[in-house]
Amino acid sequence: MYAEIPSGLSEEQQALRSEIHRFGADVLRPVSMQLDTLSPADVVDKGSQLWKVFRTWYEMGSHAAGLPAAYGGLELDPSTSHAVFVEMGWAASDLAISLGVAAMPFQLAAQVALLAGNDRLVDEMIRPFVEDREARYVGCWAITEPGHGSDTLGVGRAEFHDPAAAGACRARRDGDDFIVSGQKSAWVSNGSIATHALLFCTMEEQRGMAGGAVVMVPLDLPGVSRGAPLDKHGQRALNQGEIFFDEVRVPGFCLLADPDMYPTALELTLSHANSGMGAVFTGLARAAFEEALTYARERVQGTKTIAEHQLVQSKLFSMFTRYRQAWALSRSVMIGLSELGGIGGLAHAISSKVTCTDAAFALASDAIQIYGGTGMVRGMLVEKLLRDARASMIEDGVNEFLGLVAARQLVDSYVC
Repeated sequence: MYAEIPSGLSEEQQALRSEIHRFGADVLRPVSMQLDTLSPADVVDKGSQLWKVFRTWYEMGSHAAGLPAAYGGLELDPSTSHAVFVEMGWAASDLAISLGVAAMPFQLAAQVALLAGNDRLVDEMIRPFVEDREARYVGCWAITEPGHGSDTLGVGRAEFHDPAAAGACRARRDGDDFIVSGQKSAWVSNGSIATHALLFCTMEEQRGMAGGAVVMVPLDLPGVSRGAPLDKHGQRALNQGEIFFDEVRVPGFCLLADPDMYPTALELTLSHANSGMGAVFTGLARAAFEEALTYARERVQGTKTIAEHQLVQSKLFSMFTRYRQAWALSRSVMIGLSELGGIGGLAHAISSKVTCTDAAFALASDAIQIYGGTGMVRGMLVEKLLRDARASMIEDGVNEFLGLVAARQLVDSYVC
C-alpha cells in the first residue's frame, strides 16, 4: 500500500496544517472559484466574498504569522510556514498570494523596527496590524512601473546601476519628510484594496535602480489615487491595479531603507517573495496531480477506468514525481533562507520559484490532458489551475529574467 513520506512536522505543526487545509477547502477554494467568474470591480466590491476570506484569515490571527513574537506575531518556523503556504496554494493560489502580500509591508517594517528601534513605526503600523481582526490593514508591494517590470529586480546586474535605467516613481527629502511622485503600474497585487504600500521608488537617480529607497506609505494620504482593477486571464481573485502619487508627503519615520541599504532590502524582499511563490505553486502542482488522479480513477473508457491504462499511469507517475521534487526544493529553500537570515540565498529562492511555477504549469496542463475536453470547460477546477499557473511564471519576476539574476549571483559568489 502507498504511504505518504513523513513530513517531519510535530503534532502541533500537523494540527495547524490541517486547520489551514480545512480553511482552504471550505473557504479559499470555493470563494476563489466564485470570484473567478466576476468582473474585477465586483471582486473588490464591499459585498464581495473576498472580504469574507480576509476577515476569516485575520480572525484566525494567520495574517501575523510571519511577524516577530516581540510585536505579537506568531513567528512561525520555516517548515511550518512552508506547510501553510503549500496548503493555501493547493486551495487557491490567487487568494494565497493576496493574503501573503497583505502582510509584506508590515513584515519588512517589523524587521527594520527591530534593528533600528523605530517605536513610532511599531506603534502606528505594526502593532495595529498584528491586533487587527477585521482586515482594516491590508498591504501591497508596489515596485513595478509602466516602464519597468522584472528589470527592477535585477540586483547585482550591471544595468541595475545605470542612471538611464532609474525608476520613474521618485521620492525626495523635504525636511524630516519625503515627497513621493510618480506611478506604479496595474500589476501591483492588492493595489485596489491596500491601505499601506511597501513602496520601492527612486531616491538617488544617479545611482540608477540601485539608488532606490523603500518607504511604507499609508494610502489614505493626500495625493494618492488609484486606477481600476485589472481584468486578467488568470488569478482573478487576486486584485491588481495602478497607484498614483502626486506630491504625497510621507513622514520620515516611514523610511525603511535608504539608497545605501536598498540593494540589501531588495534582495531580502525578493528572496522571501520567491521562496513563498515556490511553496504556493508547489501546492497548485499537488492540486493538479490530485485532480488528475481522482478523475482517472473515475472515468471509464471501454471496460475499465483510464487509471488502468499504462499511458495514463505513466503520466500520473511523472506528475507525482515532479510535484515531489517541487515540494522538496521549496521546503529546503525556505528552511535554508531562514538560517541565512534571508541574505545570500537569492539564487536558491529564484531556483525554487522558477522550478515550482514551471512544474505547476506543466502539471495543470497534464491534468487537462487526462481530463480531455472536459478539462477545458469553464467552471472546472483544472481549467482554472492552468490559467492561474500560467500567471505564476510572470509575476514576482519573469522566470527567464530571474534566471539571469540568479546566474549573476552564482558567477559572483558561488563557492565551489
